[in-house]
Amino acid sequence: MSSQRRSDRLKPFQGSMWEEIEALVVQHKAVNLGKGFPNWQAPDFVKEASLQAISGDLNQYTRSMGHPKLVQTLSSFYSPLLQHEINPNTEIITTAGAAESLFLAFQALLNPLDEVILIEPFFDFYVDQLKLLGVVPVGIPLRVRAESQPGNRSAADFVLDYAELESLITPRTRLIVVNTPHNPTGKMFTREELEKIAAIAVKHDLIVISDEVYEWMALDGEHIRMASLPGMWDRTLTIGSAGKTFSVTGWKIGWTFGPADIIEGMWLAHQRVIFTICTPLQEAVATSFQLANEKNYFPEFQALLLRKRNEAVALLRKAGFDPYVPQGSYMLLVDASQYELDEQSKAKLGEESVDFLRCKQLIRKHQIASIPPSVFYTDEHRSLASNFLRFCFCKTDDVIEAASVQFGIIADSQSQSQ
Repeated sequence: MSSQRRSDRLKPFQGSMWEEIEALVVQHKAVNLGKGFPNWQAPDFVKEASLQAISGDLNQYTRSMGHPKLVQTLSSFYSPLLQHEINPNTEIITTAGAAESLFLAFQALLNPLDEVILIEPFFDFYVDQLKLLGVVPVGIPLRVRAESQPGNRSAADFVLDYAELESLITPRTRLIVVNTPHNPTGKMFTREELEKIAAIAVKHDLIVISDEVYEWMALDGEHIRMASLPGMWDRTLTIGSAGKTFSVTGWKIGWTFGPADIIEGMWLAHQRVIFTICTPLQEAVATSFQLANEKNYFPEFQALLLRKRNEAVALLRKAGFDPYVPQGSYMLLVDASQYELDEQSKAKLGEESVDFLRCKQLIRKHQIASIPPSVFYTDEHRSLASNFLRFCFCKTDDVIEAASVQFGIIADSQSQSQ
């Protein structure tokens, strides 16, 4: 179909990197460690809660700002964590996944030509949603600190330059978007780091959108919540996700906590696009939160991810990659510079980014899929991703074992070439 039949705002958008990688995975029957979602089953108590909600005839529209049981449950669960008594009726909105929460926040707060500071690398939806609104994304990269040691790298090695961050603020700057635990690096921002961002936001009267969808995947250290810092509730929107929390990404249930006036603005947009989201699944998420502690769910989930992370790190090191060991989430970045491009890939240098060529070669030659992280940067800083690849380790044992075989082949080939 001709792009002439699209609106001007959509004409810059073409097919996505995700579709291209997925096609290569199918073509080469590759082990998929690229896509960022778990391939294991949701917990039984979560699935049972959804069945009970449907059989209990909770199948009609519910309250537009959020199903009453879910917003009450979220308020009870999160108020102590955020050190603020969240009003369930005015300070919470439930959405069609965290992606809609982001879009509604941007709709509520931004006008064309406003500027938003994004910490790079970032979830690629951030930039696309901003561009749809005619808003200018301004990237500031996390850079690897000089003390980072090859063979012993950590996601904590990715750091911000706060003077650089402040220098990017202009009269048109409205928001800073923070993601912790961070995708794709696996970094968990420390209290001190978040306090520095908060101080800049207060000084320049900015709103912070805190994307915390990986909050229950803190593997090393404590997850600090931006809105819990002194003075930050009134200028922070906190975004969460049932898909990430309970391994039900297909449910698309998200939420945002924040000041009532901003939440109302988000609702005004939500009501005119979606109106309300799936009633029985909101009921099921509420029930799942109520049962989570009784089931010892969060400690067991974190223990599972910690084991998966350690297995993935060992496999990657064996194959000659140098992982930045993630502190949280189920993503990690590796320094892949030792994985040399073959002649077929080198012939396309200049046409495609180095990380994309490495990613496609890894699928083509060794049947392992990753993600090229350059798509998570603004054009200005895309070259910083040249030596990185992103892997996702929330996969079942059979997938990890299949990857182990392929990584072993890479290790053998490298040892033979030395």
